[in-house]
Amino acid sequence: MRPGRQVFPAPPALDLPRALESELARLNGRIRPGARIAVGVGSRGITNLEAVVLRVIEYLRAAGAQPFIVPAMGSHGGATPEGQRQLLADYGVTEQSMGVPIEASVEATRIGATPDGVPVFFSAVALNSDGVMIINRVKPHTDFHSEHLGSGLLKMLVVGMGKRAGAANYHRLASRHGYEEILRHSSRVTLRVAPILAGVALIEDQYHATSQVAVVLPGEMEERETGLYHEARALMPRLPFDDIDLLVVDQMGKNISGSGMDPNIIGRSLHGYSALLSDRSTRPSIRRIFVRGLTPQSHGNAVGVGLADFTSSRLVRGIDSGVTYLNALTAMSLQSVKIPIHFETDREAVGWALESLALADPAGARVVRIQNTLSLERVEISASLAAEVEASAGRREGFADLEFLGPLAPMRFESDDNLPPVG
Repeated sequence: MRPGRQVFPAPPALDLPRALESELARLNGRIRPGARIAVGVGSRGITNLEAVVLRVIEYLRAAGAQPFIVPAMGSHGGATPEGQRQLLADYGVTEQSMGVPIEASVEATRIGATPDGVPVFFSAVALNSDGVMIINRVKPHTDFHSEHLGSGLLKMLVVGMGKRAGAANYHRLASRHGYEEILRHSSRVTLRVAPILAGVALIEDQYHATSQVAVVLPGEMEERETGLYHEARALMPRLPFDDIDLLVVDQMGKNISGSGMDPNIIGRSLHGYSALLSDRSTRPSIRRIFVRGLTPQSHGNAVGVGLADFTSSRLVRGIDSGVTYLNALTAMSLQSVKIPIHFETDREAVGWALESLALADPAGARVVRIQNTLSLERVEISASLAAEVEASAGRREGFADLEFLGPLAPMRFESDDNLPPVG
């Protein structure tokens, strides 16, 4: 293996405090003194989330409002108030750090239906407030592909703020009628009925750094999110190769992606896939995936482990089946929680993964190793892939430049026969 670094053409650095201050000014004069404002915060590992939530709270208090926080995360955290409070705490969002209450009730109210009769739900405590602000990252969705809409403000209104009832209803109907259609129609009901004040949209670059922040008003939310989605999609990182025999992923988890490992990165659907004999025209084409661990922030939620072919027995032992199954059943993604073949050590898993590829010469396997599907800057690649990079002087059309950080060396295992962290 040879260590390397992908050099992405990232946009200019963002002065986040100044940009957020400028965007929040759009709300000047729109907040009534004494108004109770619910601030919806989700369960993803968004860069600068704690700082953004705190600044929004400070702005609302300065305007004379009485803000409080509502977990906007559907069925995550076991769909319990305690579980969702813990997820927020993992990101530094607590009553102590924010100086405001967290209303973690999971009760949802049916607020109406779409023209097609699809029921729409919304957080009961947020519905009884004088206004709702939501904070979320805009990025391509993990469950569906679209040219115009992904995961962002509209999804948080329908799924996150819909609590488990809204999340389950959305996924159930979307599986029959299409994700984007249900999301658009349902969010229009929410924007019409619920007291939505604004959304704070965040975009991250290839280095997982905040590149843009926008405060979006209700009347412009659907159209504005389309533009933000296009910008976010253009900034998504990618693996350094499209044709991979074995991808080793150090960690998966709900703070990395709603699917544990982002399908947009690994090219495998949350609802099932075929690998070794699949159509090689699909990009990226990855024959085998070995995922080594589950992030602590997942609290045992292993949705997405079924996207891998091999895993570690220590990951399997860390799965909270109750939390995982509830999330999978809510999202209608049963394939995503099937347990792959697993071994006690990484050495065994890597060896059997290579053996299962049926290669004439396993030494020539195209192997890539990453930390997770959100952090793709640092990589390790096998000798065959390193030779391709050298032959192209590190510059390959459609891919980021790849700089080597060291020489080729045998894949290194520690004394317990497990791999050390990437980098």
